[in-house]
Amino acid sequence: MGDDARTRPLRADAARNRARLLDVATEVFTTRGVGVPTEEIARAAGVGVGTLFRHFPTKEALLEAVMVRRLESIADRTAELAAGSEPAAAFFDCFRLLIDQSAGKNDFARALAAAGVDVHSTLQESSAAIRDRLDVLLTGAQRAGAVRPDLGLAELLALLAGTGAAMEQLGADPDGRERIYSVVFEGLRPR
Repeated sequence: MGDDARTRPLRADAARNRARLLDVATEVFTTRGVGVPTEEIARAAGVGVGTLFRHFPTKEALLEAVMVRRLESIADRTAELAAGSEPAAAFFDCFRLLIDQSAGKNDFARALAAAGVDVHSTLQESSAAIRDRLDVLLTGAQRAGAVRPDLGLAELLALLAGTGAAMEQLGADPDGRERIYSVVFEGLRPR
């Protein structure tokens, strides 16, 4: 029993360290790119590089964990939106969420693919959950008359990818981002 009592705080500390590393890595990789050295991430998280490598044996493992965590977070938020009562607002909020959370996604995917990680299989479960919820949101918004009825899920996914690329090209111009959203949302609405 004494051993269990001594190991519980260590496990809690380890869990906190892992969560802190993921928080910091997510912020750093998203804002500064995937080229930031792991030593810098460990320092910013307030842990030694050995602690980082105990949790994530390679930089690719850290990148993969960050991507999985981001996607799981998006999946959770889309579930909340899908459960919401107002279909039109939920749909457009989800569209914004997916675009806003896609920052740096392509850089992550390229870095992982270059390291031989099968990104699609790693993210398949969370991606499928997001697609399913997006389909529910689309159908609900169409039934509410807020989104044109001829738009299918495949076109919506392509539109999300294109809008995400446009936002990356635009950079950090909040007024420009709002104009893009306005144009895209106007095109999504029925005539």
